[in-house]
Amino acid sequence: MPAVNLKMRQSSPAHSPSDSTPIRLARLRWLILALLFAISVVTYIDRVNISVTARQMMPALGLTNQDMGWIFSSFVVGYALFQIPGGWLGDRWGARLVLTVALLWWSCFTILTALSPASSLAGGIGVIATLALVRFLLGIGEAVALPTFNRAVTDWLPAEQRGLGIGIAIGGIGLGSAMTPPITAWVMVNFGWQTAFYLSALAGIALAGIWWLLARDCPADHPWIPVDAALSVSHRTTVTDLSAIPWTALRRTPTVWWLVLSYSCLGYVAYIYMSWFYLYLVNVRDFDVLRGGYFATLPFLAILITCPIGGWVTDRLSQIYGVRRGRRWVGVAGMVLAATSIGIGAIVNSPYAAIASLSLGAGWLYFSVGAYWSSTSDLSKAHAGSLSGLMNTGANIGGALSPTLTPWLADHWGWPVSLSVAALVALTGGLMWFKIDPDKGLAMSKQ
Repeated sequence: MPAVNLKMRQSSPAHSPSDSTPIRLARLRWLILALLFAISVVTYIDRVNISVTARQMMPALGLTNQDMGWIFSSFVVGYALFQIPGGWLGDRWGARLVLTVALLWWSCFTILTALSPASSLAGGIGVIATLALVRFLLGIGEAVALPTFNRAVTDWLPAEQRGLGIGIAIGGIGLGSAMTPPITAWVMVNFGWQTAFYLSALAGIALAGIWWLLARDCPADHPWIPVDAALSVSHRTTVTDLSAIPWTALRRTPTVWWLVLSYSCLGYVAYIYMSWFYLYLVNVRDFDVLRGGYFATLPFLAILITCPIGGWVTDRLSQIYGVRRGRRWVGVAGMVLAATSIGIGAIVNSPYAAIASLSLGAGWLYFSVGAYWSSTSDLSKAHAGSLSGLMNTGANIGGALSPTLTPWLADHWGWPVSLSVAALVALTGGLMWFKIDPDKGLAMSKQ
């Protein structure tokens, strides 16, 4: 059954919450955010490790670049298609159960990435189709993660802290993406490519157990909160019907679709860093393989820093100037500054200046993330998971375009033009924020 909110009630003096309850609640909130951050790290390790292990997988399994492209793309397809169902599952069943099952699911398919090429299924349909199927199913599992993060943040944190909360949770992307290449490469060289998948899957399974033991769907459900105090600390929204996504209300709310379009622009730019930045440094800026790998971590380290900061800033501005301005200003600033930094990095001659500017571009891009995700909670706390899943579907549509379009533009007109197009896309996404007003909520139909 879905968890529902216990409305705040006045406790009698004999049943007053303990004076330690606010401190205990604050610690629990930080614990939940730390666990979400850790899950975010593992999510990106399991997503990115195959791009490193491909160096040994391809000759070992007889795969071409085109073959690996199909395998990479199969993950993105599964990930994009199941964003909305993943968000709905978080709304319907709560973050504790859904994230536990999702972690176990994608950890199993991470193991199967190593095992499946030698399986009987590969003998029947071929290694390429088998790996594509496994990565597609892994993408389905990971699609649950970020929308359910938003569900957990919405349920655990008051409105004035949700930008920071989701910024911390999604900030794990930066650490996961930065640490995966060097660690996976070391494991692969010393113990073989299969071991890299086994170890990352083991981390996911262990984290699933920790999450299940320590997390709950909202403060009122947690055994560490006294029963009498639970009534006054729950932030879970009362939900009358979580059996369906309110498509009519979504369709009638322009802000929803402007959010989706704007976040699609962010996704277009973000996937360039995830797919082409390392090769750009090595092939275009003439860094050697090792130094290119080192410098390729800088955008993700910038994301690790700026994502929580942007969430904190949008919360503070929303408290002072209201939700509409607080979300909009951060969204516009992050996307416009990202566009400026990427544009400069595209044309500057110095390779080190290019790295610095492009890394700042990634940082500014994710500075705006807290404003996007907290806006979905502002629109409807009851459907925060489903809404953020819809928004993140847009990001992955944009992300599906950029890995292919970016090198095509570079081949025809050069990398300065290709990256300048990315800057223009980011600028467009920033300007769309002038049409976004999460303070109005969903346009629910009148009964």
